[in-house]
Amino acid sequence: MRPRGLPDKIARNSVEAPSVPHPMRFEEDAIVLGGGLTGLSAAYTFSSKGVSPQVFEADDTVGGLSKTIIRDGYRFDIGGHRFHARDKKVEAFVRGLMGDELLNVSRKSRIYMNGRFFDYPLKPLNSLSGLGPLTVLRVIADYCLERAKGLFKADPGDSLEDWVVRNFGRKMFEIYFKGYSEKVWGIPCNRISRSWVERRIEGLSLATVIKNAFSKAVGRDVPTLIDDFLYPALGIGRISDRLAEEIGHLGSVHTSSPVKAIHHDGKSITSVVAGEKKASADAYVSTISLTAFVNMMDPAPPDEVLEAASGLGYRDLVIAAIAVDRPVVTNLSWIYVPDKDFPFGRIHEPKVWSSAMAPEGKTLLVVEYFCFQNEGVWNNTDEELIETSVKGLERLGFLKADEVSGGWVLRVPGAYPLFEIGYEEKTRVILDYLSGFDNLKVAGRAGRFAYLNMDHAIAAGREAALESFATLARAFVKKQAQPSRTDPL
Repeated sequence: MRPRGLPDKIARNSVEAPSVPHPMRFEEDAIVLGGGLTGLSAAYTFSSKGVSPQVFEADDTVGGLSKTIIRDGYRFDIGGHRFHARDKKVEAFVRGLMGDELLNVSRKSRIYMNGRFFDYPLKPLNSLSGLGPLTVLRVIADYCLERAKGLFKADPGDSLEDWVVRNFGRKMFEIYFKGYSEKVWGIPCNRISRSWVERRIEGLSLATVIKNAFSKAVGRDVPTLIDDFLYPALGIGRISDRLAEEIGHLGSVHTSSPVKAIHHDGKSITSVVAGEKKASADAYVSTISLTAFVNMMDPAPPDEVLEAASGLGYRDLVIAAIAVDRPVVTNLSWIYVPDKDFPFGRIHEPKVWSSAMAPEGKTLLVVEYFCFQNEGVWNNTDEELIETSVKGLERLGFLKADEVSGGWVLRVPGAYPLFEIGYEEKTRVILDYLSGFDNLKVAGRAGRFAYLNMDHAIAAGREAALESFATLARAFVKKQAQPSRTDPL
């Protein structure tokens, strides 16, 4: 039986959040740490059910990695993010939020290796002409050998290398996966956890790729093989902007407000210090870096928790956006560059995704450098990075130096959790400890040190908010039971 006086919207916490904020105000507040997709989705869910959320975001704009940068009429995302959801409820949520802003974009990607461009996902005829029949036969033979081995050895091993060799064969691993994976993560493939690649290309194998080349129905449920995706006309950051707009009807979003301290009593979070403000609430959702969270806790967590946090690392990102005096340069969604002769790893052209991403008659090429902070390209000047990017793009045949009219550089510290073998155990130690706080939910890619696509990030935020309603309900009942100041003694 529902406690007397408890609002229906709290009792019905499994109901989908409406597309507009709930007209009733529920007096209990919630605090969300981090204004990326997960945090904003959590705050939106609170707001839509009548709970007033406060969001604290360190950056001067919302969105986290899913933001759109605007420079002199050019727009570009941090790496280019497609939206594609297996969960039709999440897709419907985003469609309802964005309305007619969404475009349906066809995907076309290539990998540059050994002086040639290859289709991605792999297409047999393209590979045959580029690799030669002997190499293709070797790829197939290696794959068959690994599948045969799998009949006698169930454990595929712990590393990315183990998993890819099992599912694609040794030769395919060496050709397609090794160089790019090591460029992205900065460590050997035998040190990268297989759990990352399992999630990143879930359901994919050489057999699936070949079947997909002849029948698109085969790869329909494999995210990495999809042929089209949804994209807002003004950049992926519009999804975050729309969430923030809706949150503002009942809650508030504080940008330029980095979290500085998290106070607790051992059982509950009692308050946070963010920016220049100290705030408290009945429910907290954290989507900020898991390691940063535990290091800001006061009192400090147990030594084993801090030790686990110190063993988790991050991969940083540098982006060079190159303005080109040409209407369009490519027809490609992404270009992957595993070749060690090029310092960058991936390229995309925003105007291929939406014509509104650059001024008329001009375009932009966005070049991504995966690195570790305070070493290598991270320390290069903006001028050096723009020059290096232009030279690389010229070598690839995409432009001529005299067509470049400008450029911008963006450095993103801690962009990606580093999924090194053993990270799962360290993460478990931290999350087990944090699960002991009765008014805290931890969610998101940074919050849980997990690989999440955009749809997963949105779903995680919504779920964290809905799970918090039990906490809000307890707080409501407790306050209802307390005598008011006007009650007779």
